[in-house]
Amino acid sequence: MKRHRLLGPVAAALLLAACSAPASSKAPGETTTEAKKPNIVFVLTDDLATNLVPYMPHVQELQRDGTSFSDYFVTDSLCCPSRSSILTGKFPHNTGVFTNNGDDGGYGAYNRNGNERDCYGPALKKAGYRTGFMGKYLNGYLPADEHGTGKPYVPPGWDEWDVAGNGYPEFGYGLNENGKVVKYGHDPEDYLTDVVSKKATSFIDTSAAAKKPFVLELATFAPHGPATPAPRDAKDFPGLKAPRTPAYDKPAEPTPKWQNGLKPLSADEQRSIDGKFAKRARSVQAVDDMIGRVRDELKAKGLADNTYFVFSSDNGFHMGEHRLRPGKQTAYDTDIRVPLVVAGPGVAAGKTISQPAANVDLSPTFQDLAGVKPGGAADGNSLAPLLHGKQVTDWRQAVLIEHHHPASKKDDPDAAPDSSGNPPSYEAIRTPDALWVEYADGEREYYDTKNDPDELHNRASSLSKAQQDALHKTLTDLQKCKGSEACAKAGRVEQ
Repeated sequence: MKRHRLLGPVAAALLLAACSAPASSKAPGETTTEAKKPNIVFVLTDDLATNLVPYMPHVQELQRDGTSFSDYFVTDSLCCPSRSSILTGKFPHNTGVFTNNGDDGGYGAYNRNGNERDCYGPALKKAGYRTGFMGKYLNGYLPADEHGTGKPYVPPGWDEWDVAGNGYPEFGYGLNENGKVVKYGHDPEDYLTDVVSKKATSFIDTSAAAKKPFVLELATFAPHGPATPAPRDAKDFPGLKAPRTPAYDKPAEPTPKWQNGLKPLSADEQRSIDGKFAKRARSVQAVDDMIGRVRDELKAKGLADNTYFVFSSDNGFHMGEHRLRPGKQTAYDTDIRVPLVVAGPGVAAGKTISQPAANVDLSPTFQDLAGVKPGGAADGNSLAPLLHGKQVTDWRQAVLIEHHHPASKKDDPDAAPDSSGNPPSYEAIRTPDALWVEYADGEREYYDTKNDPDELHNRASSLSKAQQDALHKTLTDLQKCKGSEACAKAGRVEQ
């Protein structure tokens, strides 16, 4: 595998978005009869914002080879709610997972609410696929927990399971390897992203030998803090600074109440932000290496032309924008708008899709690509028609974002001080040209993202009552929807 080094950002940052209902007459669980079903490899990063893509040459190569989505959003800019939506295709109000821990969050809420049976893994296994999951699962999942099984627990539907609990440091972790906990130390070869990379190529090799179609999710902990780079990358990008966008160190006007106490970034804080951004860029080098290595292995085994390769992130990450210290959880594009790139059979090279898409669309998409009609539990729709160039005339115009203010910061790796962006509970909708946010305390935000892409001019008070009522109705309809048809209808804004 040839490795390239970038000394600074390349031209364009990643484009994202799209979504659509599958046109299929198959019953749920029924498979097609093609002799050669496609494989699926899904790389999911943690806290990766679009501004890191310029430092990932293999991701840029994937963009050139495939299709990017310019308006792809997550249901919540927080790890566990977002990953729950990815696995099941359901909004937080249907998974019951709104935070990383407590009664309304974490793996406990995910499992307690029966979401494991609605995950795409068991659906594809039932359809004859070999299924693999490696890296990070859900907050609160611990490799040694037995959950009444008498041995380290492996969720149903996965043939290969290599998952860590606290893998954020990248060293000194335990990995549940198919029901046996294996300890890893602090040697260079123990670096978690590299371990996942090696296991991924092994999974591809054994699947090829078995002549079985496969789906493989590679969920990295990088670049989530502490953003530990591989030792070989520790000195990359000397002097790198965080991007200074128009929103850097500048609050929106009028400023939302929950941000009123924010002071301008000090010189020390700006140096800290630059240092953290550089670490994030270094930490994704091993992820980029993994992408290149896995794609090379697919080619070596003659599988590349029949494999969909998908790259994305569970949420974005702000670093000084809106005067917020590094963090996430807001409804701003820095946090909810993330990369989604797909390459594979019938997917156009170098294309961008602009229809609004969401992470609830991924599970239905994987099932549709595998020839399985998604069951009724999913709220999202398959992106396959859009990926294959079909015209979809009744696509959604609004994506739902749901966020609960965490009840507890204990044992939460994403616990944030108020200065990092820890807003009150809110619901929001993102359309192709606007963001509307309704906070639990009654405050509202509205941004014309077409003319104000950095979301600095809060125009909520200037909207007419009729405009506010229409936005509220769409938000309320989405907040109550259940199932792909109902949620697709709720997301179509009346013009």
